[in-house]
Amino acid sequence: MIPQFLLDKINNGDKICIELGCGPNKKEGKIGIDKLALHGVDIVHDAENGLIFLPDSSIDEISSSHFLEHISNFEFLISEIHRVLKRDGLHIAVVPHFSNPYYYSDYTHKRFFGLYTFDYLADNDSALKRKVPGFYSADKFHIMERKLNFKSPFTIRHYFKQIVKKIVNLNNGIKEFYEENFCWLFPCAEIIFVMRPVK
Repeated sequence: MIPQFLLDKINNGDKICIELGCGPNKKEGKIGIDKLALHGVDIVHDAENGLIFLPDSSIDEISSSHFLEHISNFEFLISEIHRVLKRDGLHIAVVPHFSNPYYYSDYTHKRFFGLYTFDYLADNDSALKRKVPGFYSADKFHIMERKLNFKSPFTIRHYFKQIVKKIVNLNNGIKEFYEENFCWLFPCAEIIFVMRPVK
């Protein structure tokens, strides 16, 4: 059942931005959804069960950071995100790149991501040269932006990776060349995807 405060926002036409898997560090202005009742969580809900309490086309933005890799039923949740987003809504996903050396240490991770992952769920208007099949899902997104992010907890390496980040993100051709040829030499921490539902 939809919480009353959220129903009021929908009925008032307020802009609604949801952060999935926010944990205790919810970003300002977001409605936090997490399966754990942590500080800052507004709605305690396991997203593995979808977003069944949200009406169709009612949400302006859904964001998550290092959350989708923990989801078992990935396609179902993505279809739910598509369902609840408004036609001009945004889905912003920050996910670990498959070359991230720390990804494999977390036993709760169920999947990793590459430059083309969301192209399998996107319209045919990809900005990338390499094309992938798009017949896995009827719910399509239009990918507006994808950025490879490089970082390190070690200071000197972090500064070096900031230089790599600037070069790699100059254009899509360099991103594709990097992922095909250099990702294991200069591992990428995460990918930031910004997309809209195609409705």
